[in-house]
Amino acid sequence: MSPSLQALVGDPWADYGLIDSGDGRKLERYGRFRFIRPETQALWAPARPDWRAAGEFIPGADEDGGGRWQYAEPVPADGWTLKWDDVTFNAQATPFRHLAFFPDMAPVWTWMRERLAGIETPECLNLFGYTGVGTLALTVQGAKMVHVDASKKSVAAARVNATLSGMADAPVRWLVDDAVKFAAREVRRGRRYDGILLDPPKYGRGPDGELWRLEEDLPRLIADCRKLLDEKSRYLFLTVYAVRMSALAIGELVAQAFADLPGKVECGELGVREEARGLVLPTAIWARWSNA
Repeated sequence: MSPSLQALVGDPWADYGLIDSGDGRKLERYGRFRFIRPETQALWAPARPDWRAAGEFIPGADEDGGGRWQYAEPVPADGWTLKWDDVTFNAQATPFRHLAFFPDMAPVWTWMRERLAGIETPECLNLFGYTGVGTLALTVQGAKMVHVDASKKSVAAARVNATLSGMADAPVRWLVDDAVKFAAREVRRGRRYDGILLDPPKYGRGPDGELWRLEEDLPRLIADCRKLLDEKSRYLFLTVYAVRMSALAIGELVAQAFADLPGKVECGELGVREEARGLVLPTAIWARWSNA
């Protein structure tokens, strides 16, 4: 049976909101600052034409990340702190057009917490963990986490966020490593986890120059993640950004890999609800396996 298709939508919270969107752009608030960023899926007209922001990202010719920030008022180069629920972290205008975390992941963080309810000390894995907000969202709930990212800079930022959240000494293994190689080693070690979060890029390099190409490498990684989960595990959640790929395609991939386990497989689109009109701006596709 094919996985069910649905939307997972993030609502505004105190330190973040999608204020308005349209004409290929979006206006967001990140704490005390507002920013304008390009958004190809905002095909509609904005609710208001008079956007004002501290900074705007002006895209370049390179659709994979080229461009620059243009500022209308001073913005701290080293970032400023935000909160999501009981996690404190640093936001920063990066050269890659985002703000050092992905706010559309908020409903995913909540969903993972709910799946782990009832386990005294769950052990979870965050592959491509970036700056660690997802890791800390589970750590604060008592999970033992393994956080893996190929970027030394990202892992260092995640450690700073742990300190900001008062979790510098929490049981987190912060690893600079290639996700594919790490998962394969964990399989050989006979390890298991209660949950796995995957947020892979479409293209990347590991710390030793290992190449990652989503379409080529994702099936192998999903297969190894399946071996790290069992009938007592609670979830696997996969998000995919910025690729010409269907949610149904990754849903079928996960469904095939987890066909021998109880539970269910779902897939769909990730989105953020706009404050101006309540419409939903799509941001990514996802697939997940969960076992109640």
